[in-house]
Amino acid sequence: MRPKGSRELLLQGNEAVVEAALSVGCSFYAGYPITPSTEIAEGLAARLPAVGGTFIQMEDEIASLAACLGASLAGAKAMTATSGPGFSLMQELVGYGCIAEIPVVIVNVMRGGPSTGLPTSPSQADVMQARWGTHGDHPIIVLTASSVREAFDQTVRAFNLSEKYRTPVILLLDEVVGHMREKVRLPARGAVERVDRIRPSMPPEWYAPYDETNTGVPPMAAFGDGYRYHVTGLVHDRMGFPTQQKTEIVQGMNRLFRKIERGFREICVTEEVAAEDAEAVVVAYGSVARSAREAVEELRAQGKRAGLLRLQTLWPFPRAAFERILGPGTVKALLVCEMNRGQVYREVLRVARGRADVHKLVRNDGELITPAEIAKGLREWL
Repeated sequence: MRPKGSRELLLQGNEAVVEAALSVGCSFYAGYPITPSTEIAEGLAARLPAVGGTFIQMEDEIASLAACLGASLAGAKAMTATSGPGFSLMQELVGYGCIAEIPVVIVNVMRGGPSTGLPTSPSQADVMQARWGTHGDHPIIVLTASSVREAFDQTVRAFNLSEKYRTPVILLLDEVVGHMREKVRLPARGAVERVDRIRPSMPPEWYAPYDETNTGVPPMAAFGDGYRYHVTGLVHDRMGFPTQQKTEIVQGMNRLFRKIERGFREICVTEEVAAEDAEAVVVAYGSVARSAREAVEELRAQGKRAGLLRLQTLWPFPRAAFERILGPGTVKALLVCEMNRGQVYREVLRVARGRADVHKLVRNDGELITPAEIAKGLREWL
């Protein structure tokens, strides 16, 4: 039986992002068109005004993210979408969002690079940029999706995590997921989980916008609500004013990281397929995980002990999942498959710590890794 109010639609991944943003309460979008993410801007340009929201096409991606951060400070749920060249332009403002603790969602539909690169071809080469693209030590949450329905679900998660932890959240799709079409059943808009930022309950004169709390996440007042406070990209004290006091610097930076670390269990999500007794496990994410799943199912049908670890969160890196699959000692090899030169592969090497052989199967020619290529790679250890 179809759940009451649910909708069955034929959607692109980018269109699913639009549906999710509207369902979770996004009320502001600022962006600049860029392939292969443009359908997100097109969809929200057409539909946000109908629900009382605001769409602005900005002059570039720098201004786009700046506008989103300003809208979020004014109380809106805000997002933007881009691809590699535009994401590069946004990096200074990603850091500003991190240190000023401003919720915002950034969708990067990845294409081949560097520079103008391969505008219409898929890639997964922005993984490290999503983590370290902006300068300085900073925490960040980065999600990914392997299907159209998951593009919807992960967009909802991105908004909710951003609001809960007062931080920018990046959703990495690749061109395949962004442009593929699948039939999906979406929940009624009222049935979508929706998390809103915590608002201050104290009088304005007692409000400290960057105070320590039990969760590490201070309440966030909206500009115009009667709470006057200072926002800066400089390292600041609990009141938001610049500081060079060593104790205040250390306390503030530690809190930035601690609020994310406390949420690792909620933030870091993976899927394990036939990994409980596997001798060789594929590590994959995004559209490549679809090929990996098919390869694993084929090998299992042949009696081979293959498994899949599908990453749904890329940062913080889901180390606990590797501890689970490597702990029993049955896994002899990990095969990391990705459309870059081995960005997640390096992280897997780090967390495996010699407990299994770690190998990579990579492509950066604008073509998807096929199930046959993955199955061939796995057979070497099965």
